[in-house]
Amino acid sequence: MSSLWLLASRRGLHPKASPTLITSPFIQRLPRLPPTRPFNWTPKQNAQYQIQPRFTGPKYQRFSQNKIPFYQSKRFWVTTGTGTVLFGGYYVTHLETVPISGRTRFMDITPRQEEAMAKQAYAEIMSQYGNRILPPNHRLSIFVTNVAKRIVQVSGMDDLKWEFHVIESPEKNAFVLPGGKVFVFTGIIPIVQNEDGMAAVLGHEIAHQLARHSGEKLSFAKILFVVQITLSLIGIDPSFIFNQLMLNFGIMMPFSRKCETEADSIGLQLMAQACFDPHEATRVWQRMEASGGKEVPQFASTHPSHKNRVQRLEKELPKALSIRSSSDCSTEMRDYAEMFQQVWTRW
Repeated sequence: MSSLWLLASRRGLHPKASPTLITSPFIQRLPRLPPTRPFNWTPKQNAQYQIQPRFTGPKYQRFSQNKIPFYQSKRFWVTTGTGTVLFGGYYVTHLETVPISGRTRFMDITPRQEEAMAKQAYAEIMSQYGNRILPPNHRLSIFVTNVAKRIVQVSGMDDLKWEFHVIESPEKNAFVLPGGKVFVFTGIIPIVQNEDGMAAVLGHEIAHQLARHSGEKLSFAKILFVVQITLSLIGIDPSFIFNQLMLNFGIMMPFSRKCETEADSIGLQLMAQACFDPHEATRVWQRMEASGGKEVPQFASTHPSHKNRVQRLEKELPKALSIRSSSDCSTEMRDYAEMFQQVWTRW
């Protein structure tokens, strides 16, 4: 190590070279190396060593020349065919016939899944309206509950944990959550006027539960999602078809109106079986129309117009009156509930 250090010192590479060591005869006999100079690489010298391209002809154009449309690709047709078989098989195996109306629909949501997803909505509603929900011993709560119990009895769904809440609010509305959670706003009480009118409203809401329209809407949303993903995979922009305008006015709202119309029909039969007057169903919607307020055009609404509702209900009145005249006011509609439950048991 000392020799290397001395050599470095002799060459001036070590800044702390000892002058005593440098005067040594051995060191003085060592050959002196020329001082180092920086290595300068000029552009002219660099040009001599530049790699020249081997081919001077036109650039390779293989991919741009052989590019074919996606719909002519073998991979596209294999992917499309496989997806069609898989999704088509899944779709067909999840079709069912809605009892009473006889409509065919796609359903892949189980009742338990439906109720589980409704728990969050129930908690949000209770948080929003909790301080405005009337107590069970309030006269309006008793009025709603008594009518509801008669309809639940004939629906065959008395095994559900039904809850009927009356919310003090001027809204003319009522709705149901999966699992038998029904909410009625006090603003609709002057419209229904009596038990028969209340039966028309509650029959409609209980029919939504019986037909599981909430689960059907979730299943329908899955179909739309799969279609959008499929279009994206094959190179088609789904926003061209599923834009906000088309999605709302061309798909979702007509689907919702179809479910509302079906609930009107089923609800009319439920109230007739419970020995309520079916004529009051048409009168309720007539009073709703006469109550004032500008009605949204049907194409822009999730519900049928009041006029169309009345016309459809009037066409079904003869059947409902026949049911009422032959009803024992208690159990005969249970057969319809059993048909729904037979569909559910396949899950």
